Amino acid sequence: MGSEHPAPSDAHRSDTTLRVNGKPHTLTVDHRRTLLDLLREDLGLTGAKKGCDHGQCGACTVLVDGRRVNACLLLAVAADGCEVTTVEGLAGDGEASHPLQRAFAERDAFQCGYCTPGQLCSALGALAEADAGHPSHVTDPTAPSGRPVPLTREEIRERLSGNLCRCGAYPRIVDAVEDVIP
Repeated sequence: MGSEHPAPSDAHRSDTTLRVNGKPHTLTVDHRRTLLDLLREDLGLTGAKKGCDHGQCGACTVLVDGRRVNACLLLAVAADGCEVTTVEGLAGDGEASHPLQRAFAERDAFQCGYCTPGQLCSALGALAEADAGHPSHVTDPTAPSGRPVPLTREEIRERLSGNLCRCGAYPRIVDAVEDVIP
């Protein structure tokens, strides 16, 4: 028996179309390939990091149709037809960086920077969730349902708790998120 693995058959591959950072991409994707691997290896978007590869650290967080997901757990074919936003796509046309990216830089909300792309995408997703009225574990249970949730420091910490920072920049990350709350 040789050490070479046979190529996957066409039965295990599908054409998958994604809009990544506003640009359409159609690729033939192995059904077992994760969105993270597709982004990093096929599209060259290396901002999202492969940290734990088990959905526990948040370094791979991206936005899929505006919702934050761990790209290491999502199969690429499951994102067929979706809009994917990575840290590389956060800035709008003509902008050097997104306001949250600027806040992170101004607040020195990173040290080694490994978790920063996931922290940024997660923070943007958390801001949208709170604005849409989605409660968190620490949201006041008497708060009216469906109304925007005020983002206190405790709310921000809870909503970003799935993103680990080994350097311990958490207080500055919370400061940066507070800076962009409308």
